[in-house]
Amino acid sequence: MEPLIVSWLRDRYPLSDRLCVGIGDDAAILDLTDAPRAVITTDMLMDGIDFEVDRCGPHRVGRKALAVNLSDLAAMAARPVSALVSLALPRSADLDFVKSLYLAMDRLAEEFGITISGGDTNCWDQPLVVSVTAIGHVTACGPLLRSGARPGDVIVVTGEFGGSILGHHFDFQPRVAEVLQLHREFELHAGLDVSDGLSLDLARLAEASGCGAEIDLDLVPIAPAARTLGNQDGESALQHALSDGEDFELILAVPPDSARRMLREQPLGVPLTRIGTFVTGSGLTQHRGAGPRTPLIPRGYLHGSDG
Repeated sequence: MEPLIVSWLRDRYPLSDRLCVGIGDDAAILDLTDAPRAVITTDMLMDGIDFEVDRCGPHRVGRKALAVNLSDLAAMAARPVSALVSLALPRSADLDFVKSLYLAMDRLAEEFGITISGGDTNCWDQPLVVSVTAIGHVTACGPLLRSGARPGDVIVVTGEFGGSILGHHFDFQPRVAEVLQLHREFELHAGLDVSDGLSLDLARLAEASGCGAEIDLDLVPIAPAARTLGNQDGESALQHALSDGEDFELILAVPPDSARRMLREQPLGVPLTRIGTFVTGSGLTQHRGAGPRTPLIPRGYLHGSDG
């Protein structure tokens, strides 16, 4: 089936000003002359772990596979340029199955102005695996890194958290446009997208920056899905907000003056919320309002862990 897939992809993704050599050769050639520094990220999604294709269908899988990579570019404040798509297909998959995967990616690629420029396809006697590599470029504002937060910076997040398993993990909007606008208009010190859980990913950002973080639990924006899930499993909506993975919202470290202006102006269509402060020291601390500070144990999804 691979020749049919390659033929269909070659017709679907013709050459362009940026794509000099595309699908059909041993490698793609991109014109990145307007990008002095490239940002490259890759994510692998597996049937039975990141999705269940028999329940959700290949269309939602395709969208998610590209979207998670765009979210990584957003975390770095990089402008998306191109993507490579590699598939390990179950032998039961037919051409319509493959087309459904790609058509979903197409819509998202068009929305973000990127080119699908190649990849690889294989078949095997195992479930579907989709690996996407996305390429972006650093803007004039520079990249955002996990290591840039400083004590005194305000912890600002986009959107709401928790309950993503009820559908958000397929349908989320990568915060590319939002972070590029914020990076142009405000001073930002660090950024990270929440893929494994708010508390766990915040702990990673703080550790990379050599500081600690204090969270006011009363300020954490909780998604309605977290409350729904909490009613189903008995865990609090707040715990879902702190530990559920795949929210794909952003954590930003913002200097106090910029944070005050950002939070006052609310320049995006998505809400921006202050949930705490980066502090001298290490680890996470939690409190409610003016209440006592206590340690917060990070929780979230740990890859490769059974616990």
